[in-house]
Amino acid sequence: MSQEMHKKATVQSLDNPTEIRVFCPATVANVNCGFDSLGFALEGIGDEMVFRKTEGRGVTITEITGDKLPMEAHNNVAGVAGNAMLEGVNADFGVEIEIHKKIRSGSGIGSSSASAAGAVYGINQFLEQPLSNLELTRYAMKGEALASGNEHADNVAPCIYGGTTLVTGYNPFKVIALPPMDTVFVGILHPHITIKTKEAREILPTHVPLKDAIAQSQHLAGFVASLYEWDKQLFKESIKDVLVEPHRKQLIPHFDEIKAISQKNGCIAFGISGSGPSMFCLAFAKADIDQYLSESTALYEGNGLQVDSYSSRISGKGCIVIK
Repeated sequence: MSQEMHKKATVQSLDNPTEIRVFCPATVANVNCGFDSLGFALEGIGDEMVFRKTEGRGVTITEITGDKLPMEAHNNVAGVAGNAMLEGVNADFGVEIEIHKKIRSGSGIGSSSASAAGAVYGINQFLEQPLSNLELTRYAMKGEALASGNEHADNVAPCIYGGTTLVTGYNPFKVIALPPMDTVFVGILHPHITIKTKEAREILPTHVPLKDAIAQSQHLAGFVASLYEWDKQLFKESIKDVLVEPHRKQLIPHFDEIKAISQKNGCIAFGISGSGPSMFCLAFAKADIDQYLSESTALYEGNGLQVDSYSSRISGKGCIVIK
């Protein structure tokens, strides 16, 4: 899909709105083989945000539900991303934002990204000359930097574009919308522990063995090729992580046991979603996902840990205006 097609799809026909409600999907980033590069949007899981166009300037956050987050715009990822965009386009209006969180902070399925991406998407609906998805992603990254310490697009890109996205570089910055994975089912398991992105990055090595770098490059290349050819065997063989998972899995209780459950139940891929603690599992049959989630939930609860589980698909839509 071309960038021009993405630009046309960015704004819904709303006839000069002054108030809108936006759904911002949860996302899975890294997808094992694409650290800071790959991500996909989840269907039916996400936050909602309400936007009101005002005569003032800048972003004002008027309400937050579902999580204890800063109301001050300069301390909130939505406020930072939104203000960066308003200033960048020299907007002659301001925006009031309500944030209704359904994605837990620190869950690993794009909580901060949903707020940042939702903010710029919502503001875009008020512009006479709306920005492209690529431009929106640039501004959303400003908010992500507040949460993680650096600008990265592996979550905000799929949250804006929908589907599965690949960031091919930051200089120049480019995002590619990859072919859809329509026949893949997704299971998300979220144990109730918090892992902050900054902390999860700090435990990663700054240098890796050449053989591991080569293997990871081959996995990413194989994954992308498998989508264009829809080669299911190559798809299964390629979604592997030899760089990040070995270091981050220690942060997630019972990780190896949960991974074994996924393999036993026929899942084709299993890994850490973003920085964790959520884990994602992919399968070609919904029954495999359901059984995996049932057994994994029982393991956690049997060890005294609370856990949320979600059965989903990969959504072809990113942020959207809802009624």
